[in-house]
Amino acid sequence: MCGITGWIDWQEDLTKRADTIEKMTDTLELRGPDASGTWLSKHCAFGHRRLSVIDPANGAQPMIRPVKQAEDQDCVVVYNGELYNAPELRKELEALGYRFRTTCDTEVLLLAYVEWGPACVDKFNGIFAFAIWRTDEEKLFMARDRLGVKPLFYRREEGRLLFGSEPKAILAHPDVSPDIDAEGLAELFVIGPARTPGHGVWLGLSELKPGHCLVYDRNGMKMTTYWKLESRDHEDDLETTAEKVGELLRDTVERQLVSDVPVGTLLSGGLDSSALTALAVRYYDKTGQDQVHTFSVDYVDNDKHFKAHDFQPNADAPWIERMSGYLATVHHPVQFDTPELVDALQAATLAKDTPGMADIDASLYLFSREIKKKATVAISGEAADEIFGGYPWFHREEALQAETFPWSLAVGLRASLLSPELREKLRPQEYLSDKYAEAIGEVPHLPGEDQVQRRMRRMSYLNVTRFMPTLLDRKDRMSMAAGLEVRVPFCDHRLVEYVFNIPWEMKTAGNREKGILRQSLEGVLPHDVLYRKKSPYPKTHNPHYFQSVRSRLLDRLEDPSCPLHPLINVDRIRELALASDAGSHLPWFGQLMSGPQLFAYLLQMDFWLRHYRVNIVL
Repeated sequence: MCGITGWIDWQEDLTKRADTIEKMTDTLELRGPDASGTWLSKHCAFGHRRLSVIDPANGAQPMIRPVKQAEDQDCVVVYNGELYNAPELRKELEALGYRFRTTCDTEVLLLAYVEWGPACVDKFNGIFAFAIWRTDEEKLFMARDRLGVKPLFYRREEGRLLFGSEPKAILAHPDVSPDIDAEGLAELFVIGPARTPGHGVWLGLSELKPGHCLVYDRNGMKMTTYWKLESRDHEDDLETTAEKVGELLRDTVERQLVSDVPVGTLLSGGLDSSALTALAVRYYDKTGQDQVHTFSVDYVDNDKHFKAHDFQPNADAPWIERMSGYLATVHHPVQFDTPELVDALQAATLAKDTPGMADIDASLYLFSREIKKKATVAISGEAADEIFGGYPWFHREEALQAETFPWSLAVGLRASLLSPELREKLRPQEYLSDKYAEAIGEVPHLPGEDQVQRRMRRMSYLNVTRFMPTLLDRKDRMSMAAGLEVRVPFCDHRLVEYVFNIPWEMKTAGNREKGILRQSLEGVLPHDVLYRKKSPYPKTHNPHYFQSVRSRLLDRLEDPSCPLHPLINVDRIRELALASDAGSHLPWFGQLMSGPQLFAYLLQMDFWLRHYRVNIVL
């Protein structure tokens, strides 16, 4: 895993701008702490920061290889990701006459492009964001993986294109100003911490969407969709479906365990993480490897303050102990206290380049730092709930009937938090409705579907294309800020394509959420773990956290120079903060973000506006 950046310019000689590309590259040091490299030509400059995972000795980037049948011309690549089918592609390319100099997947990806051109992406199984420059054609080709696990942003201007794994690389260019307009503010205050696909929040910044390619040359820029969710008739019976789900999951886990550096798994004792850990243990046993290392996160005194509710029916700790003992893993529990979580809000904001999921981001950042001390790669159960329909909103009539995103039901509350002037500019309800209509318009319904199947396909599509990217972005940015690569087997596109078309009554086999996944794991997990109720990523229940972020926010609002003042309804914020229940159960975003996270988000917003010296252009 790595950080990539680049600059294409038809009007300037970039060989004279080494200092700029090095500055852009340096912003990504945390993503790639092991090595740095740049490559410059007259009209193209690339930068790369490397986190060594496969072939540490020989996988340096930018990597250069000759164009097929044109030894005097080159292809140059910067790449962030992993190809899990690299061994098969390598054999196919060797049969076509190619000779490899390394054992890393970077060379496989680059030679695949040399052989197949843009169609190479159709052959890839993995997570990736990369850019390739052809010196003979003076053409840039960029692509991003199908589900958007790896990030890639770009900024196009007259005669110029800048790109980077994170916005900070582009913002480091001396000609780029840290500006944000009304639409960017709407993303933060109405959609945030989610983000509309393709939106870069910063003015002039875009995100290359998942499953998309971009070509940029002297004729301009062309965007192509190479993958998207498609609806197909599901013809397998229940038993066959469960077998296929189990086989796909086993295959992708085994592919993703390949590494030349230490690998561990994240273990919460829930269905998803337990399944991946169990499959990893089986693979390690089969291949004669040592015990699997597992990692869990919790918070000081959480056991004293935990209260069961629909979203979090029971605590994780006993289940983690159950699974670690059952699988005989080497377990590493990690625990944080409230002051650490509050202090890490700023580091999480810097990692994301915008405000994010508050303490949920901060804890993942701290967790990743601890894992990094013992492993460089971690396996995570992210995305199973979006793909298999595990969240409560898949099963609640009010959420299914709501004509909005089920994680954004409190738009009225959000609007009330804005200053009257900004509320008039952003029109929150209208903005959210437009983005929802845009998403609904994309849903690939099958002819002849009944009402229930149409509704559940719509909910699945919204989760995979709108909510899941929020969590994937969080996972990438927080983990890579600690130099940790996190792999997400449930995002294997073959599994996602297959499960998307499983009928809802089969997905909920046994009248249970994620029923088909549970059935596919019979014999892999103990019965009690297999049928444990969903419990989300753990957050702190310590009231001291809420008291701390509330106090800090109120202190910031007392400062006349606080940059939040023109943007928010200060009296309304104070009213919520001083209410009798202090907003502790205030619904704000999704299932994990309520009162404490709202105030922490505003703290992040204040820090972000000041640290990045954001210019608001209205």
